[in-house]
Amino acid sequence: MTLSRIELAAGFIVSAQGFGGMALTEVYGGLDQEQALKTLHHAVDAGVTFIDTADVYGAGSNEELVGRLLASRRNDVEVATKFGIEGSPAAGYTGVRGNAEYVRTAAEASLRRLGTDVIDLYYMHRRDTSVPIEETVGAMAELVAAGKVRQLGLSEVTADELAAAHAVHPIAAVQSEWSIWSRDVERQVVPRAAELGVGFVPYSPLGRGFLTGTVQVQSLSAGDFRHRVPRFSADAMDANAAVVEAVQSVAVNVGATPAQVALSWLAAQGRKFGLPVVPIPGTRKPERVDENLGAVSVTLSEADFDVLDAAADLVVGERSANPTWVSKGREL
Repeated sequence: MTLSRIELAAGFIVSAQGFGGMALTEVYGGLDQEQALKTLHHAVDAGVTFIDTADVYGAGSNEELVGRLLASRRNDVEVATKFGIEGSPAAGYTGVRGNAEYVRTAAEASLRRLGTDVIDLYYMHRRDTSVPIEETVGAMAELVAAGKVRQLGLSEVTADELAAAHAVHPIAAVQSEWSIWSRDVERQVVPRAAELGVGFVPYSPLGRGFLTGTVQVQSLSAGDFRHRVPRFSADAMDANAAVVEAVQSVAVNVGATPAQVALSWLAAQGRKFGLPVVPIPGTRKPERVDENLGAVSVTLSEADFDVLDAAADLVVGERSANPTWVSKGREL
């Protein structure tokens, strides 16, 4: 199998599927760093070139892990990282910062941890509403002018925030949660991105593992991040089982796995809305990397889409404990 390449933004070409580095942190429980590095190498060997991380993942340790990969494979990889969140996914977030000086300081720290002289795609991880977005993006644009960053991205912004940022400097990509059970971005953000020529990078395309049918809330470790996500509460999980059943039924119908169905659905949504879509599923297991990449050969019928659309309407629980933390909460 050959993984195709896609032009996420003008002149910025990446693998059609990326790898989400947050999975290779303590956020979902303990892990072995050497095995995590082997998984990263396996992903690149399999054709994944687009590696996503953030300064907040593992308090910088995930960037350092990706830096170990880059040490021998920098020319094989487009690396994306982010700034702006204080705290950690595992212990809890404590704040958001987007002032110009912080942007510059955060970028220098990320460059050191990654062991590289340029970041291919640099995201504002969350919107600091106390700072004009023009200031934040203006500081990011200075990093491009200085040759320290190649492309700019935004995470969990509203359509209006995206337009305001794009007016300061071209935005290559928006990264927000988007999957069969998280579709709120389709109302405003995705159409605006398509209008502006901005690519989309869905995080948690497998619903933080839920859509694969392998997640049982009672089995999650005490430190698992998902305990704080409302739709992973015991009551919500019982109701949301209908979504998993729908994905599983389609998987049986097309001869694929639930994960492959979820990723194939996203590719089709990109075609529907007319913009490049590069999902970044994360995993700790090399065999799951291979399974995810198998989605490129899966084709869904209109009947399959009908089943999945109907299931999406049944989802119970918000995707974030803090409504304003994601674009949906600031759009309402």
